[in-house]
Amino acid sequence: MPVRALLTRLLSMLITLLGVAVIVFFVIRVVPGNPIAMMLPPGAGEEDIARLKALYGFDKSLPEQFVIWVAGVLQGDFGTSISTRQPVLSLVLGRLPATIELAVMALVIAIVIGSVLALTGTRHRGTRTEGAIDVTNGMALSVPDFLWGLLLILLFGVLWPVFHISGRVSPALDLPFATNFYLFESVLRLRFDIWLDLVSHMFMPALALAIPLAAIIAQLLKQSLKETMHLDYVTLARTHGYGENRVITREALPNAILPTLTLVGVQFTFLIGGTVIIERLFSYEGLGNMAIDAVINRDLPLIQGIVILFALMFTLVNLIVDLTYALLNPRLRHG
Repeated sequence: MPVRALLTRLLSMLITLLGVAVIVFFVIRVVPGNPIAMMLPPGAGEEDIARLKALYGFDKSLPEQFVIWVAGVLQGDFGTSISTRQPVLSLVLGRLPATIELAVMALVIAIVIGSVLALTGTRHRGTRTEGAIDVTNGMALSVPDFLWGLLLILLFGVLWPVFHISGRVSPALDLPFATNFYLFESVLRLRFDIWLDLVSHMFMPALALAIPLAAIIAQLLKQSLKETMHLDYVTLARTHGYGENRVITREALPNAILPTLTLVGVQFTFLIGGTVIIERLFSYEGLGNMAIDAVINRDLPLIQGIVILFALMFTLVNLIVDLTYALLNPRLRHG
């Protein structure tokens, strides 16, 4: 990607983040409800209300509040949570690793399932196997992820209880970790007992998130493979006596995967957003679950911090996808 194009993308990212900040700041203040009133016990006096308003800056006009908040964000200060009385940034960063690990695990599962379905459908194109795969993809897309979550809880948490249905890790385990990236750090420390416990908690919510994405990946990759299979270099490979499996995986797949790469990057951002409901459903201790609690408690500083962080992740993921696509696509790399 040329330097000028990269600078343009960075500028658009800043404008996007500013727009998100303006929208979330003013919209959540229009919603009925008084967060200060929720903090005070019954019978609190006007002096107590005025003191808390001054503490959280609610005694100033909305434009003044916005300017103060943005100035604090630029200095790394996202404010103080109304419900927990803790710094918003530390709360968000404490929950973020759990959500990232869940999203990455769901993405890996989706890529594996989607790729297997796409390669199988391409290998058996024009047969009943391809038709069965298309029907499976349609069923996976027609059911939202939270319904898949409920079905998985019923199947593997109640009828056949092989996975945990709530939480992130068993409370009885001693976690000797320096960070909140438990899954990654357990591998680095060779604590596979903890790793297995984490996976048993994460597998069902990750699978619920992965099923619709796997269907999208399978559909697009299979279509790209079918188009690539008619190109000249693939036909030439067949004339050299290569088997069908090698033609698909070694010749057609490297070129057919580029559109899928872009899709995976874009869908990954939606995957992170989808963790909000799934985390609540499985009582998973991630950022999405915290977001719902913040909305219920009308914790305005925490809501603002979570939304800005989600927006930042979305824009960064899209930028990384564009850069990766430009590196892998010779026409863009040399353009």
